[in-house]
Amino acid sequence: MGLVTGILTLPFAPVRGIGWVLEKVVRTAEDEFYDPAPVQEGLVQLERARNEGRIGEEEFTRREEELLHRLEEIRAYQLRRGGQSGL
Repeated sequence: MGLVTGILTLPFAPVRGIGWVLEKVVRTAEDEFYDPAPVQEGLVQLERARNEGRIGEEEFTRREEELLHRLEEIRAYQLRRGGQSGL
């Protein structure tokens, strides 16, 4: 950026800064929302609950299906985004 352009666009610097911050916040929120680790941990906990007899087969099947569907959503998001993660 040239000196003149820099001086003329200086009043817009706060707007660009806010845009940058918002972009980082959105990226962080998406990374957290689409993190497969909590879903995988949920599957482990669900299996443990079934093995310990705390939930029945119907409840296990229903909740397992929900968690697997969530993992599919996460995988599709990561493929669209082009990121490789540990799924």
